[in-house]
Amino acid sequence: MQSIRIGRTPQLQYLLRLSDTCLVLGQRISEWCGHAPVLEEDIALSNMALDLIGQARALLTRAGELDGRGHDEDQLAFLRDEGDYLNVTLAELPRGDFALTCLRNAMLATLLKLLWQRLQDSSDQELAAIAGKAVKEARYHQQHAADWVVRLGDGTDESRRRMQDALAQLWPYSAELFDGDAVDEAAHASGLGPRWADLQGEWQGEMQAILAAADLSAPQTTAFRSTGKRGVHSEHLGPMLAEMQYLQRSFPGGVW
Repeated sequence: MQSIRIGRTPQLQYLLRLSDTCLVLGQRISEWCGHAPVLEEDIALSNMALDLIGQARALLTRAGELDGRGHDEDQLAFLRDEGDYLNVTLAELPRGDFALTCLRNAMLATLLKLLWQRLQDSSDQELAAIAGKAVKEARYHQQHAADWVVRLGDGTDESRRRMQDALAQLWPYSAELFDGDAVDEAAHASGLGPRWADLQGEWQGEMQAILAAADLSAPQTTAFRSTGKRGVHSEHLGPMLAEMQYLQRSFPGGVW
C-alpha cells in the first residue's frame, strides 16, 4: 500500500516528535514480552509498552485532526515513510539486554514525565487532557525503571558491568533530547508546549540522582548528535517499521 503524506507545520511536528517517541519506545519494550528475566517483570514491561502505545494513539489521533487530511491513528502509525517518523533516536536503538532496557526506560520516562507535567497547561485542550492521564503513567515508568537501575548498578559485579556498558552506549544519545529548533520555538510561542531544551536542567538533576543512588556516573558529553527528531534515523528504525507495518500494508484498512 502506498505511503500517506502529511503536513510539515511546526505544530504537527511537535506532536509527532512526542507521539512517535512513545510509539517506537512502546514497540521496543514490547519485544520483552515472554523474554523478561522474571514473570513479574514480563508483565510490568508489557503493561508499560501498552501505556506508551495508548499515549501514542491519543497523540496521533490529535495530530490527524490538526493535519486535516483525514488520516486516523492507524494510518499515521503504520503508513508513513521512515523519514516522516520524528521519534528520538534513543527510542529506536535495539532492545539490548535488561540493563540497557532499564536505563533507556529511566532516561525516556524522566523526559516524558517532565514533558507531560508541562503539557497539562498546553493551549491545546485536547493535548492538555492527554497529558493529565499520561503523566501518572510516566511517573510510574520512571520509578520502576529507576529502581532497576539502582538495583543493577549497585548489585553484583556482572550487573554493574552491564549497567556501565549501557551507560556508555546510551548516554551520547541524550544530547538530541534537548537540541532546540524552530519547531520547539513555535510550540513555546503558541503555548502548545515547552521547548524540550528548557527541561534539560531538571532532567539532568533527576537522572544524576538515580545514577548516584546506583553508585554510577554519567559519561562525559561528546560532540555526537543523533537526529531522529528531524527524521534522520539510525539503521535500526527501518527493520522495526517493516515489522510494524507489514500487516497494515498487506491488508489495507483491515480491522479486528
